[in-house]
Amino acid sequence: MSADIKQETVSHIANPGVAIVAEGTGKTAANEGAKQREVYNAELYAAIQESNIPRWSKTSIHLYWCVFIAFCCACANGYDGSLIGAITVMPHFQSTMKSRDAGWQVSVVSSLYSVGSIIATPFAAAVSDRWGRKMGMSCGAIIIIIGSVISASAFSLAQCTVGRLVLGSGIQFMTVAAPAYSMEIAPPQWRGRATGFYNCGWFGGAIPAALVTFGTAYIDNSWQWRIPFIGQCFACIIVLCSVWFIPESPRYLFSMGREKEAVDFLVKYHGNGNPESRLVQLQIEEIRASIQEDLEDRRIPWWDFRVLFTTREARWRSAQVAMMGIFGQFSGNGLGYFNPLIFSKIGVTTTAQQLGYNILGQCLQAIGAGTAVTLTDRMPRRKVLVIGTFVCACMLAINGATSHEFGKTENISMGRAALAFYFLFQICYSFAYTPLQGVVPVEALDNRRRAKGLAFYGFLTGCLGFINTYCTPEAYDSIGSNYIWVFVGWDCVETACWYFFGVEAQGRTLEEMEWVYNQRYPVKASQQVDRVVQQADGTVTEKVVDHHA
Repeated sequence: MSADIKQETVSHIANPGVAIVAEGTGKTAANEGAKQREVYNAELYAAIQESNIPRWSKTSIHLYWCVFIAFCCACANGYDGSLIGAITVMPHFQSTMKSRDAGWQVSVVSSLYSVGSIIATPFAAAVSDRWGRKMGMSCGAIIIIIGSVISASAFSLAQCTVGRLVLGSGIQFMTVAAPAYSMEIAPPQWRGRATGFYNCGWFGGAIPAALVTFGTAYIDNSWQWRIPFIGQCFACIIVLCSVWFIPESPRYLFSMGREKEAVDFLVKYHGNGNPESRLVQLQIEEIRASIQEDLEDRRIPWWDFRVLFTTREARWRSAQVAMMGIFGQFSGNGLGYFNPLIFSKIGVTTTAQQLGYNILGQCLQAIGAGTAVTLTDRMPRRKVLVIGTFVCACMLAINGATSHEFGKTENISMGRAALAFYFLFQICYSFAYTPLQGVVPVEALDNRRRAKGLAFYGFLTGCLGFINTYCTPEAYDSIGSNYIWVFVGWDCVETACWYFFGVEAQGRTLEEMEWVYNQRYPVKASQQVDRVVQQADGTVTEKVVDHHA
């Protein structure tokens, strides 16, 4: 097979947002200092180079605030992830609920949160699609506050589990609306960081929860666990007070026929006030094309999720969502719900020590996730997930071996090694998965499937969360640290799945992904690159494409 290599010169002087290509063969003149680069989308890359969005302008700061509101939605979810493991070992909680460190009572209290998320799936998608992302976040905040009040005022296991059920349903509304909102409002060059930052809100909630439970552990009455439950309202109050002062998603506005508002948003926040900005024109053109199909699907009932599976393209998109939903919850990170229980197995026995190590673990994970967020717009998603998942398997394998040895010999060095490698696993997992849990599902879904697809994603995470939180205490009761080996084997399976089925979306527009998913093998298509010539002043003047016979 021979390759006929043509060199195409891209003119960016004429109509902004529309690449005019003059084909030619051989070499073309270039200014001194020009460099050839490989990019996934030459036109988007050229438009970004020409865009001029000041990082600290008034409009950019307002955009950061919008992303922060989405971040607060993830805080509510992360707060619970750290909260429940700490509360279930508190003496006054166990006394009130007639429970112990592990067993069915702990499983019920923990897992009903996931059940609530599952139940709310279709309603969360309907609200976000019909009334907008802002309304979805608002509804979630109100429901979470109600659930927190029910849990904090509980005097029985039944009331506490009802509160947990309500809390979980509220989280589902937020996890459908917030990641879509942060992705849809961000300029393409900030997309990965904006949505990755949203998902790092998990630690924005988990670390305060760990600190609060550490402090209240010294209260010698029921406020020991009631105060942490009340604290879950804090992020939701910020969302409720702020959501009325932020703009709606431009893609939602386009889908509702409110085109002028959508264009005004793009000009203000993505074009620095310039309606002729090439980046703005490119996005308007692509969003219009994709929204037209969305408008034709308005007659589909809100409860009908077949749009996620009816075509080959849809099934590939849904496969990305399913893989992240399953793998993101079932890679061993579910063990974190019961960190104090894990610590007790490897020799950390006092409540204060356990809660202190819980804080340390959350901080280390936040460092891993925060580092990844800064690199999200530059790192290939697929490669990070393949390598990161395999490293997670290795860390868990060493943790499992040292934990097993500690269980037999009670060698303190083995216990410390087990703890160290568990923390290393948490850092590796948070680097590979935490930002991309928000990014991958939203990038995989087009506008007409986004709300339902994210609801489906929430349904999967709820199901896996239920399995994690219900089975983990029982598994530790019966097989102890050997439970870790389940995840070692499963992480190896995940690595293979990401390698063969993971679609790369970094460097492409959300609308361009439609071309990728319509190819015979989207994984291979997603890795195709354009070669461009970039001048010393940053201007992209040439695009070189390989045409294979």
